[in-house]
Amino acid sequence: MLDLTGKNAFVTGIANNRSIAWGIAQQLHQAGANLGITYLPDERGRHEKKVRDLVEPLNPSLYLPCNVQNDEQVDAAFKAIADKWGKLDILIHCLAFAGKEELSGDFSNTSREGFTRALEISSYSLMQLSAAAKPLMTEGGSIVTLTYLGGVRVIPNYNVMGTAKAALEMNVRYLAAEMGPQNIRVNAISSGPIRTLASSAVGGILDMIHHVEDVAPLRRTVTQTEVGNAAAFLCSDLASGITGQVLYVDAGYEIMGM
Repeated sequence: MLDLTGKNAFVTGIANNRSIAWGIAQQLHQAGANLGITYLPDERGRHEKKVRDLVEPLNPSLYLPCNVQNDEQVDAAFKAIADKWGKLDILIHCLAFAGKEELSGDFSNTSREGFTRALEISSYSLMQLSAAAKPLMTEGGSIVTLTYLGGVRVIPNYNVMGTAKAALEMNVRYLAAEMGPQNIRVNAISSGPIRTLASSAVGGILDMIHHVEDVAPLRRTVTQTEVGNAAAFLCSDLASGITGQVLYVDAGYEIMGM
């Protein structure tokens, strides 16, 4: 039985009720995990309130600002984890960003600034958060991130995010090799296309979803809950022998040639 009772799980990347991170947080909570939630702070505090109201039914014991482009905020978040919980068992990394201008047109026209920003937020941040989590995972742990097929195949309008996801998947393997001796497992879930705030920036996202529905073996795409179930599995003792892997949760689309 999948049971995360007594496990402390730190979940990043919830933006609204369509977020894949929200689906993951719900399933971790259902399995009994104690949750810590981050939000991206803004000047008016609107994002903080929106996320706080959304996650209130999950009764998180930590609710923290965490902009991964701000080292002081990252340090403060993990200090709060250490002070409140003493240890960390699960880290969920659901962070990705590229400017709209980088998600259309010719890939070769990606700006230096846009390339650097996409790689920093979408890929480097996994290394950054994993390094902060490692000393707190004193009893072993599980780190799970989100990737997408655009990291291994060309997807229209995905552009620099494809490069970022390719780097992210390689980060998973290197981190798994580094942290394995401490019984910390690192894996990625490659989800099929889902309508989220992030995916709405990718041109033609609805066409992509309809294509998956037509071609995938299950003749549909997947839901946030299904991705959340896979994440909960990877965070549980049922997946104790799995690390350094990319698990496709995409209704089977990845296997198809045409």
